[in-house]
Amino acid sequence: MVERAVLRDCGHAVTVRQTGGPATHFTGNQIRRTASVAAVADPLRIGIASFGAREFQALHAVCQQKGHEPLVHVYCRSMRPRRPTDAFATETVGSLLEAIPAGVDLLVPGSSEGLAKALAGYDLDLLVVYGFSWKLPPSVLEVPRLGVLNIHCSLLPEYRGPAPVLWAIRNGDAHLGVTVHRMDEDFDTGPVLAQQDGIPIDDDVTPDTLWPRLEPVIRRLLVDSLDRASQGYPGTPQDGARATYAGLMGPEFSLVNRSQTAREIHNQVRTFRFMGPDLGPTVEIDGRLLRVLRTRLTPTDGIRLECADNPIWITESAPVESVRGLSAAG
Repeated sequence: MVERAVLRDCGHAVTVRQTGGPATHFTGNQIRRTASVAAVADPLRIGIASFGAREFQALHAVCQQKGHEPLVHVYCRSMRPRRPTDAFATETVGSLLEAIPAGVDLLVPGSSEGLAKALAGYDLDLLVVYGFSWKLPPSVLEVPRLGVLNIHCSLLPEYRGPAPVLWAIRNGDAHLGVTVHRMDEDFDTGPVLAQQDGIPIDDDVTPDTLWPRLEPVIRRLLVDSLDRASQGYPGTPQDGARATYAGLMGPEFSLVNRSQTAREIHNQVRTFRFMGPDLGPTVEIDGRLLRVLRTRLTPTDGIRLECADNPIWITESAPVESVRGLSAAG
């Protein structure tokens, strides 16, 4: 039998006691705005919020491996609540429906308010989030009794924000980290439950080549984090003084600026390639606007482009068909 102490005021201390065992004392500030604390021996009722079939499958498998019960998957059909449905959402939802286990519901909410009301019906102990585009408000964070866990692809507090992998590539990082943390009302600021560094980033990295390296790390960290969350572990506070922010790429990033170094431009092209094989920054060469798809830092066949320090070679490009409103940095 388990006694649950519900945290009704995050400024007060609570004590969690499992019958026959010692009491554990936590303060509300330690667990931020998590709705409740518990030492839970029974299977957890879990919701999963993510962005693709393989990601849902990985998280679902870990929950089942630990003996827990995933009840619902959540997919956001737009980048922000109450916005038009994204063009690719229909195809993604189709793949999710093909992969979702029997008996598990799929929610495709249009608003945060609708999501909060829908999740409330599942009597969730925990919500696990990975790559969910929306910032979750208190109305959603307060639904699961043990709070919300977020899986973030950086070694927090570095690269807080929506695009940690893109910024790691843009900055030329050799490796990537993963963190599982408690989610609060800010972006990626909650206490850390588990993290690991050292995932290599290849020069020609794409989501498909990175996933086989990310998945086993995510699985291991989630196993540990589920155990800690079920035991009421509040997590380790992040050092905000070390925080960096990884926002979305600005419009200026879509143009090649030859006053940058060859390495910076190469990483710019790599970042676009990670976002999609047909994406790339634009540059004007001999009066033509080209979309740069691949580059090399060493001499090879292709277009030689002079940069601030050394030349770079464009090995794959495509003409820009529509140039209205577009200018290239020289």
